[in-house]
Amino acid sequence: MRFYGYLRASTKEQDAGRASETLKHFASSLDIEITAIFIENESGAKLERPELIRLLEICAPGDAIVIESIDRLTRLTNSDWQTLKAVLSEKRIRVIASDVPTTHALVEAKDEITGSIMNLINSLIVDLMAIFARKDYEQRRERQRQGVQKAKELGKYKGRPKDENRRKRIEQLLMSTKSDGSKYSWTDIQRLTGCSRGLIASVKKQIIDA
Repeated sequence: MRFYGYLRASTKEQDAGRASETLKHFASSLDIEITAIFIENESGAKLERPELIRLLEICAPGDAIVIESIDRLTRLTNSDWQTLKAVLSEKRIRVIASDVPTTHALVEAKDEITGSIMNLINSLIVDLMAIFARKDYEQRRERQRQGVQKAKELGKYKGRPKDENRRKRIEQLLMSTKSDGSKYSWTDIQRLTGCSRGLIASVKKQIIDA
């Protein structure tokens, strides 16, 4: 069994570094070694996340994904969560979360019967926590919407300021080629700048419209 770390972090490099160290510390407490850590900058409310997709493709049956908390893996709608669960189940990928103590037992669940029992128990608990994670996400979005609406009514809403330095870097990468002559993919640009695919699309549109 191999253990892969998966975390969602803000686009700030120091935040990603902190989260990585926290995940490694958690793995060490379970006496396991993380093979690789996948850092995602996309929202957990989106099913289509490049690093998550890459991780699921790499995982072999019996491998485990190690996370800090369930909301790092999902803030998905129930429909999308069921889709993700189906992939995890089909590939027999285990989920070990720091905030779900029962999942820690999966590290030592080597026989099939014990593993099946623990997977059943954890499936119920993780399902419940996935619901809470989605509800928390929706409540945050609603409070944000209300805050923006109130700011607009008071004439104080200015929108989110643009990060011009990052946009310029993305533009440079979109218009550049690698040493082998190939173009930088959106995934390449995400890894180099820590931006979202939505921002890349915005910069690309700006280039086309210029």
